[in-house]
Amino acid sequence: MDKHLLDILCCPVSKAPVRPLNRAELDALNRAIDAGGVDTVAGARVPAPLRAGLITTDGKVIYRVEDDIPVMLPEEGIGTTQLSGFPH
Repeated sequence: MDKHLLDILCCPVSKAPVRPLNRAELDALNRAIDAGGVDTVAGARVPAPLRAGLITTDGKVIYRVEDDIPVMLPEEGIGTTQLSGFPH
């Protein structure tokens, strides 16, 4: 992802900056998605593993990235408190 774009992106709700998920975070998230236990902030089940994602620097919310395009919609965020054992 373009560094300049990352520098200007932030959580649409908290305004916290975001950074790319690291491999351990992405793997932990995808294991939980595969197990069927991950919902968006709006309560919709996350249907498929993510190839990439952005996480707020406070570690509270993840936003998926599809085809190198961040999906920064508030209702599409994934709260990390539902992910047991999520690395911080």
